[in-house]
Amino acid sequence: MSAHQVKLTPKDILEKEFKVSIRGYNQDEVDQFLDLIIKDYEAFQQEIDELRQENARLKRQVEELQKRPAMSAGTTNYDILQRLSNLEKHVFGRKLYE
Repeated sequence: MSAHQVKLTPKDILEKEFKVSIRGYNQDEVDQFLDLIIKDYEAFQQEIDELRQENARLKRQVEELQKRPAMSAGTTNYDILQRLSNLEKHVFGRKLYE
């Protein structure tokens, strides 16, 4: 979890009431701006949720890959090709190489 916690939710912004004064802000402009902020918060929250899900999926995938037996560090492409050649000879017989 990140060190910074979001303090406001879209609902908090929507329900926020401001006191009206004689020389106050235009309430319609404030409401329109708050609507934009709410939409951004919702989009950010959706993106965060999607990234968390993807992160969890990728962590599971890494764990699965780590469980699979790996080839030894000394295995080279030549070794792999030699094994493949031997396998082909065994499966298809020596006719393929005559």
